[in-house]
Amino acid sequence: MGEVLGIDIGGSGIKGAVVDTESAALVSERMRVDTPQPSTPEAVAGAVKQLVEMLGYSGAVGCTFPAIVKRGVMHSAANVDKSWIGTDGQTLFQETVGMPFVVLNDADAAGVAEMTFGAGKGRNGLVILLTFGTGIGSAVFLDGKLVPNTEFGHLHLKGKEAEARAAARIKDEKDLTWSQWAKRVNEFLMHLEFIFSPDLFIFGGGVSKRHEKFFPFFTLNTEVVPAQFFNDSGIIGAAMAAAGR
Repeated sequence: MGEVLGIDIGGSGIKGAVVDTESAALVSERMRVDTPQPSTPEAVAGAVKQLVEMLGYSGAVGCTFPAIVKRGVMHSAANVDKSWIGTDGQTLFQETVGMPFVVLNDADAAGVAEMTFGAGKGRNGLVILLTFGTGIGSAVFLDGKLVPNTEFGHLHLKGKEAEARAAARIKDEKDLTWSQWAKRVNEFLMHLEFIFSPDLFIFGGGVSKRHEKFFPFFTLNTEVVPAQFFNDSGIIGAAMAAAGR
C-alpha cells in the first residue's frame, strides 16, 4: 500500500492527511477539525468521519489516539472523555466511517515515523520520543523495536503528574516564559534520564518547531533532537500502521 490516510486524534484537535508511506511525504492537504467537547466516543467518531469526507478519501485508515490501545480497545483516556475507557475504538471508527481502521497510541505512531524516516533513523540503543501538546506522550524504542503504550507523561514529579507541570498546554495556561517552561521540562527529562539512561531523546509535538527557544536551557547529558516531522509525525506513523509497515 502506498498512499494511505493518517489521522492523529489529540485533546484539542483531530488532524489528517494522505501519506505516501514509502517516503513519509504528505500527498494531500493537511486538514484539521476541533476535538468535540465533550469528547465522547460517538462525538469523536463523527468528527473523524467529517475529516475523512473533507479529504475525499476511501480506503484503509490509520488513526492515533491519546490512550493505551490494545487490539483497538482503549484502556485509558488522557485528555479525552473517560467514557473511552473500555471502548473498542477501532470497531467504532470502522462502523461509523465504513472503512477499515488501524488504531494505535498517538506517541507510538509518532515514534514509528521518526525511527523509520526521521530523527531516529539508524539509531540503536534506547531512544525515547516525547510529544508535548495538550498532554505528554511517550514512545520507547530498544534497537529500533517499539515497547508499546508507555505513559511517561503520567509519572509523578513534585507531587503532580508530569504533564500537569510540563505539557505545552501548561506554558500557555500559566503564561510561562520559554525559560520557565524549559526548566519544568528539563526536570522531567532529567528524571527519565536517571531512570532509563537513554541514548537519545526525540522531542515532538507542535512546540518542537520552536525548539531553538527552549533547548538551550536543558542541562542533560543525553542528546536531545527535535522530531524531524514536528507535529506531522503521528499522521505519518498512523498511515504506516494502516499500510502494515
